[in-house]
Amino acid sequence: MDQILYWNDVSLEANRVSHTNGKGEQTGPTLSSRALAIVHLAMYDAFVGVSKKLTPYLPGLPAPVAGASVDAAIAAAAHATLSKLFPSQKPFFDLKHAQAGLLATGLKEGHEFGVRVAQEMLDDRKDDPGSGDDGYAASMARGAHRPDPDNPDQGFHAPFYGARSKLFAARKRHGLAKPPQPSIAPPDAYTKALEEVRRKGIAPELMGTLPTSSSRRTVDETLIGVYWAYDGAVGLGTPPRLYNQIVRKLAEKNSNTLEANARLFALVNTAMADAGILSWDQKYIHDLWRPVVGIREHDPSMGPAAGKGVSNIDDESQPDWLPLGAPSSNSTGKKNATPPFPAYPSGHATFGAAALHVTRLFYGVAVGDRKKDTLVDGLVFVSDEHNGVNKDNKGTVRPRHVRDFNDGLWQMIVENGRSRVDLGVHWVFDAFAVDSTGKPDLSENVGGVPLGLTIAEDIFDKGTNKKTVNKSSVGPTF
Repeated sequence: MDQILYWNDVSLEANRVSHTNGKGEQTGPTLSSRALAIVHLAMYDAFVGVSKKLTPYLPGLPAPVAGASVDAAIAAAAHATLSKLFPSQKPFFDLKHAQAGLLATGLKEGHEFGVRVAQEMLDDRKDDPGSGDDGYAASMARGAHRPDPDNPDQGFHAPFYGARSKLFAARKRHGLAKPPQPSIAPPDAYTKALEEVRRKGIAPELMGTLPTSSSRRTVDETLIGVYWAYDGAVGLGTPPRLYNQIVRKLAEKNSNTLEANARLFALVNTAMADAGILSWDQKYIHDLWRPVVGIREHDPSMGPAAGKGVSNIDDESQPDWLPLGAPSSNSTGKKNATPPFPAYPSGHATFGAAALHVTRLFYGVAVGDRKKDTLVDGLVFVSDEHNGVNKDNKGTVRPRHVRDFNDGLWQMIVENGRSRVDLGVHWVFDAFAVDSTGKPDLSENVGGVPLGLTIAEDIFDKGTNKKTVNKSSVGPTF
């Protein structure tokens, strides 16, 4: 049994249950990506310490006792970190540890080393901030993020998390260019993005309010928006769970060794943890409103900062506009909603690009490559949002949908980023700039996809080309 894949599966179940059992343990995209990184880095260092292969993540770990079992060390490191991060689920972790198929040879020695690694890993992240708002107050300035008017008590998720967290492995606190700013002077990038999301992301019951010439959301676009969602919903968890599910399929296709999986899943989850830190840092630096506020208050006569009245508002300002929304799956009667943090950049786009691009690099795609690949040829994927079991917020079971990606992981990166426009919760430039035909323009340092790609290449380069590492850089090498 591959202990990395086994405990990765347990970790993903912990993420799903944590968004279902009401205990509030490691919930939301920031804390869930952090938790998955801690668990996988602990497993990685447990493997490295016993096997003497690869380079450890944490420096200065003691050597295990001779004869220690690598499987026992991995299992103990995973069990100990998970039990600390998700204490309400410890009985489940105990059961999975008992079912892990560990052999007696070197069991005690491996177990003791794995527990020690887990303690060191948890201690290394003990000063990380939580996701509470700590008294954060929204700006009343035009263009600034404020709560969803259809969910005004939603609060603010992790306003200080990005700025106050140390990086896991990236060498630099990567930033982004300023996003397009609210404007009523077409055809600039902002008004084009507004026109797109107003039409593509609108709630179904409001489609009749759009101009008859509008290019409305198609059936495929609706499905894509929901397919990639995983918005902390009951029974689903967060996007880092989805991206791990995708990487698992690829690891199984390639019959990865234990060593390969230890490194691959450490890279993937570390990249996402740094994506969570840096995207949240940028979110609260740029503080851009979501479409649900931006469209309703598009005319300068709207909103708390309005100071001049008009008798005829701009035609793109729709005061009753609501989005299709992030799906409240498995919560009958609960509204779909807009996430409780600023729009730019998209966390979804950043997480997806970081995780899937570092996977591309791991399997031989060159640094700097921004083209389609063949890595998932022959594979099909089923999202838990459309698995024939989970329900929408009306209590209706969604049909199972089998999806392939002919252009590989690159297609997933782009589709995942743009899917948020189809839900009406993001502007397209939250994922990437677009050219005159609407295709991604990655020459501009705009949006979560460029940020995620940069994070992936930073971490992968650091982990593979160790001679290039600046010894004063943030985070250890692995």
